[in-house]
Amino acid sequence: MSTSLKEHPTVAAHRQRPAPENVSEPLDAAWLRQLCLEAGADDVGFVELERPALTEERPHIQRAFPPTRSLISFVLRMNRDNVRSPARSVANSEFHHTGDEVNDVARSIVAALERAGIRALNPPMGFPMEADRWMTERMWVVAHKPVAVAAGLGHMGIHRNVIHPRFGNFILLGTILVGAEVSAYSQELDYNPCLECKLCVAACPVGAIGADGAFNFSSCYTHNYREFMGGFADWVETVADSRDGKDYRRRVKESESVSVWQSLSFGPNYKAAYCMAVCPAGEDVIGPYLTSKKDFADEVMRPLQAKREPLYVIPGSDAEAHAKKRYPHKTVRHVRGSLRPRTIAALLQGMPQTFQRHAAGKLDAIYHFVFSGSEQVEATVTIRAGKLTIAKGLLGEPNIKVVADAETWLGFLAGERNLLWALLTRRVRLQGNPWWLLALKRCFPS
Repeated sequence: MSTSLKEHPTVAAHRQRPAPENVSEPLDAAWLRQLCLEAGADDVGFVELERPALTEERPHIQRAFPPTRSLISFVLRMNRDNVRSPARSVANSEFHHTGDEVNDVARSIVAALERAGIRALNPPMGFPMEADRWMTERMWVVAHKPVAVAAGLGHMGIHRNVIHPRFGNFILLGTILVGAEVSAYSQELDYNPCLECKLCVAACPVGAIGADGAFNFSSCYTHNYREFMGGFADWVETVADSRDGKDYRRRVKESESVSVWQSLSFGPNYKAAYCMAVCPAGEDVIGPYLTSKKDFADEVMRPLQAKREPLYVIPGSDAEAHAKKRYPHKTVRHVRGSLRPRTIAALLQGMPQTFQRHAAGKLDAIYHFVFSGSEQVEATVTIRAGKLTIAKGLLGEPNIKVVADAETWLGFLAGERNLLWALLTRRVRLQGNPWWLLALKRCFPS
């Protein structure tokens, strides 16, 4: 028997409820802070959506949760000695357990806000992410680091981790998007807790952190995140390329197969994260370092440096050169580059992350790119004094000009298209000495 909507029992029950309290007023900051701490956060800060520091982040936040007006940033402490252990199973267990706690705390806060009639959303601390966006646009819903910095929970050290003024970098970050304003917002710290002691520089087995503050993203990504995303895809391709079990075992050590199984079963394992392990910054952390820098290095850093382990590097990369020079007792394992962009926009955005400044050497060149087809883009790539710059449009006098169909060029970079075929069919045209293209390839080994 049909019933009109207004007569439906659910509608009737809803109308009999008291009207919800007015939540248009700003949330009391003290109340909200206490709610977060009682949920398990170790520290918390609040940021208004319109904060200038979040300009680049704002469109992504609004895409995820249009009602957002404020953000809650909070941290959970990790157990330091676990993260510092040369037994990486101990360190990874700490990462995973704390990560799960971050998600639990965030969900608990959002549940409490929802019960109070306040809309909120808690993106995951890390994974899962929007995997369908892989190599076309960013996968993560919100970038926790800039939000934490804006909320006064720390600043980025030269190792690119947020350092909390008290807890150091032994923290994991959580963010909650809130559909209401807060009565008082936090402000950035007026100093950076980073000591610039360079212990992270010395500890990184693949040289991802430069003494001058430069950061080689692809070196860190290729080794430390070997069993995440791209590294996993490379392993799958190795399985597919192997003729049989014997050929597979020739390519992949049995211990590496077991490690992949472990990551699939218990969560992906970091291969290093030594930069976090050795960081002495933070009021609760700095004591032993101040007592004796030598003893601190001997106890915390040198066991990690002495550890015999595989180092995953791309042939011809700066990481390979660093590993062979600094860590001859560690085993260099050549792997394929897994950062294969699928759009020209992603390619240009990602080039600074994969550029190898030491491999570039003294190269001084200007490259013009004109892409047609699915993406019509003009760009200038300049390499000079070990630095890469990318600009829109065609600027300056180029050493070589590349005119290419966008999909063909992306296929060539991914190893799926033959450059000679592309040249013969004029899907790719070169104006200038091809040597310059070879010099460019040296800067982006794959």
